[in-house]
Amino acid sequence: MHYLLRKQVILPVLFVICTLTVTAQKQRYRPNHDDLPYYFGLTLGYNSSYLHQNKSPLFLQNDSILSVQPGSSGGITMGLLATVKMTDRLEFRANPQLIIGGSKYIDYSLGKPRPGEAAFQRQTLPATLISLPLHFKFNSDRIGNFRTYLLGGIKLDTDLSSNSAARLSEDLLKLKRNDFGFETGIGFNFYLPFVTVSPEIKFSYGLSNIHQYDPTLRFSNVMEKIQSRMIIFSIHLED
Repeated sequence: MHYLLRKQVILPVLFVICTLTVTAQKQRYRPNHDDLPYYFGLTLGYNSSYLHQNKSPLFLQNDSILSVQPGSSGGITMGLLATVKMTDRLEFRANPQLIIGGSKYIDYSLGKPRPGEAAFQRQTLPATLISLPLHFKFNSDRIGNFRTYLLGGIKLDTDLSSNSAARLSEDLLKLKRNDFGFETGIGFNFYLPFVTVSPEIKFSYGLSNIHQYDPTLRFSNVMEKIQSRMIIFSIHLED
């Protein structure tokens, strides 16, 4: 987690903030923007998702599976943005997104492999998500062409690549299609002459158990609960 934040999130955020801060020191752009009742935008981003798992009590009783270790890789995010002003400090935002990539995987170490079976098994779980985050934004005062905000809210996800309906005997584990959770993050508004550029880092925590239990799958028997986790770095372009 610390490596991810240092190499893939913090450094790009610092670079964008430093670059745009230099630009933001000039004249005050679009001073009436904050009076708009609503505005729209686009989202581009990078994400890294992984699985948080709780093992079943059967895991301790089953010596044929020694360890279960989830992992992840990165993906890209594209979305639309609609923001409605509620007060001078508070806004409501909807940000429907298509999240491509970010495939998750689970590594299994077997204590008693079957004949012809490798002692190490990896299951790759590709993900193509349609996500609907709904957030409240808490804005700071605008200083020149710069403003900071905090956000929090919920998200609804549908995984178009879910294997929950699969009937293949070689499936090691199945995940449910739908997920629900909450998100929190911080962002920065940089007001430019014709657009507002808003770099943002966000943490997503799934609350649903997305493990589709199947007693016929031996790897499913040792897992009790699986929840999604995601770190997203986004750049919003707002009118």
